[in-house]
Amino acid sequence: MRTYGQYCPIARGAEIFAERWTPVIVRNLAVGCGNFTEILAGAPGLSRTLLSQRLKELERLGIVVSTSKPAGPGRHYELTPAGDDLFKVCVSLGEWGAHWLEIAPENLDPFVALWSMCNALRRDRLPDRRVVIQFDFTGRRSPERYWLLIEFGETEICKTYPGVDEDLYVTAEAEAFVKWHAGQLSWAEAIRDRRIRLHGPSWLVRAFPTWNARSMFAHIKPVVPATTQADGSLARRA
Repeated sequence: MRTYGQYCPIARGAEIFAERWTPVIVRNLAVGCGNFTEILAGAPGLSRTLLSQRLKELERLGIVVSTSKPAGPGRHYELTPAGDDLFKVCVSLGEWGAHWLEIAPENLDPFVALWSMCNALRRDRLPDRRVVIQFDFTGRRSPERYWLLIEFGETEICKTYPGVDEDLYVTAEAEAFVKWHAGQLSWAEAIRDRRIRLHGPSWLVRAFPTWNARSMFAHIKPVVPATTQADGSLARRA
């Protein structure tokens, strides 16, 4: 691990927190990912080798603790009290990002928004039967398709056909879906101009948007981006 060689707590903390993927791993553990596969699923682009390295380092630092699973191979991971406090830093960073940073085109990964939605579902509003939802996302370089299985309050995202009939079909522009989950679009705005379309039984069409508790930062109002004027000063757009 690289070091700033300073006594300052900000510098020492940044040596850990600013390591690539560490905040995402801490976030995933905080929202309930307990095993290697679950942590990896919520971090598209993170390799298995690097995740293994990061988890070992976080254990060495006393931020994560792992135990053998009661049954089967693998280990169960969770945050220590130090890890819980580090997640508070993640939340502060997220609040800053939600307030000051735009959602740029490169941030519009609908899988991440779908994964986040699954961790924020209002379990008390889910149906007491199995529901299979097919998602088709457009607006990216290539269309993306996923399936969401909901049964007894448990969820699973599939990247290949799960072998059971779909109950609801959702076709959505990636931007509209991401911004709806992020709190930057209301459901009425998201379905306006058919940016998100639902096809299925009317009770499921009505119920679907009520299941999403949305991002933990959805309550934060983003600042309107500044533009540079001719004299070099910044001005906020109205």
